[in-house]
Amino acid sequence: MYAAACLLLFALQRSLIYAPQRISGTDLEPSFVLPVDGARVLVSTRDAPGPDAVIYFGGNAEVVSQNLPALATAFPDRAIFALHYRGYNGSGGSPSETALIGDALALFDHVHSTHPRVVVIGRSLGSGVAIHVASVRPVQRLILVTPYNSLQDIAAARFPLFPVRWMMLDKFESWRYAPQVTAPTLLIAAEYDDVIPRASTELLFGHLPRSLTKLVVIPDAGHNTVSDTREYIPLLRGAP
Repeated sequence: MYAAACLLLFALQRSLIYAPQRISGTDLEPSFVLPVDGARVLVSTRDAPGPDAVIYFGGNAEVVSQNLPALATAFPDRAIFALHYRGYNGSGGSPSETALIGDALALFDHVHSTHPRVVVIGRSLGSGVAIHVASVRPVQRLILVTPYNSLQDIAAARFPLFPVRWMMLDKFESWRYAPQVTAPTLLIAAEYDDVIPRASTELLFGHLPRSLTKLVVIPDAGHNTVSDTREYIPLLRGAP
């Protein structure tokens, strides 16, 4: 029975990480298709002239296009690009760590070719994507919302009876890439986050260059409500 349970967990692991929400196509406009191999990958956008842009990587069950109004409030003068992961909201293919990172790098290169000053934001699952991009690309600023040190560690704590560290395909070990980040970085944590333990966020904070990094804990906020607080937009706007 235990072996069967391990096999089942192994088979279902990506469905436990990625939870795309289905919405109508009209909610995805305006958008463009990112030129990548293997899938049709959609990006929601808010155009703006000039050299400044924001790239946003969302959470595991997030409809990123629905965050455009809040991002536009925080960054009224910047072009905004929000990546729909493979398998999410108009994008084809299947999500995986390798696919998400590859598409994120392709999006950064596409945006950076016309907008040389790029702020990168990653929320929850997307924080692991964002920190990887910032470790290998010239990001102007990095903002990580409810970030984790390692998704593998969180999964291992959640399933202590199983050899998760050996089984997990998509580990999202943000700590590996944190020391290579050279951009000013803001970490935003929620006081009552029941998804990403505060200890995980603080471990990540310790791996980032201390002189460039700031950690802010929003009081009375949860994992899914942190962006509804009055502190959220000013933190994005002024970060770090």
